[in-house]
Amino acid sequence: MTRRVLPTHVGFIPDGNRRWAAGHRLPKQSGYQAGIMPGLDLYEMCKSRGIPEVSVFGFTQDNTKRPSEQIQAFRSACVAFAAEIVRRGAALLVVGDDKSAQFPDELRSFRTRQGEGIKVNFLVNYHWEWDLAGLKHGQIRSQDVSRLDLIVRWGGGRRLSGFLPVQSVYADFFVVDQHWPDFRPKHFEDALNWFKEQDQTLGG
Repeated sequence: MTRRVLPTHVGFIPDGNRRWAAGHRLPKQSGYQAGIMPGLDLYEMCKSRGIPEVSVFGFTQDNTKRPSEQIQAFRSACVAFAAEIVRRGAALLVVGDDKSAQFPDELRSFRTRQGEGIKVNFLVNYHWEWDLAGLKHGQIRSQDVSRLDLIVRWGGGRRLSGFLPVQSVYADFFVVDQHWPDFRPKHFEDALNWFKEQDQTLGG
């Protein structure tokens, strides 16, 4: 049995923002702002642990079917999060359909990776079909993103929701039942401890 102490690339699906807001009797769009600080805390945890690459679901093209006030809220939250991790030294790459009006103008300069720190791949206006459509030209559109070792999803969902399907092919999948704005460091610690116990032979 092959085991690795630490994953080299972790994906995060921060789900449950709207349910968190509804549970606190707040407008659903309030949940996105509440998810920024947990994202920064998790980023700092990855830096301190020496994890070299992370991928984060910002929002998908499917998410843009939601009411306009929610769309504005999660777009603004994504821009704020991206700006802050860059300020903290992240090597940011934004992956998503930048031909759409839903792609934030503030993030266009990050369509190619910038910076020398921990690699952060931020999925913004992303859709798996958009990604794989690049195969018509010989490569997926997320070709600069490496294979994932571990994916952690908050909010209790047991599905990938189209998260980097090629890179996720051998990833271990850990679910946190708490909503994303209720993030606690223990959630990630539990995921890392669980990962240590998994068989990572990749079918060999």
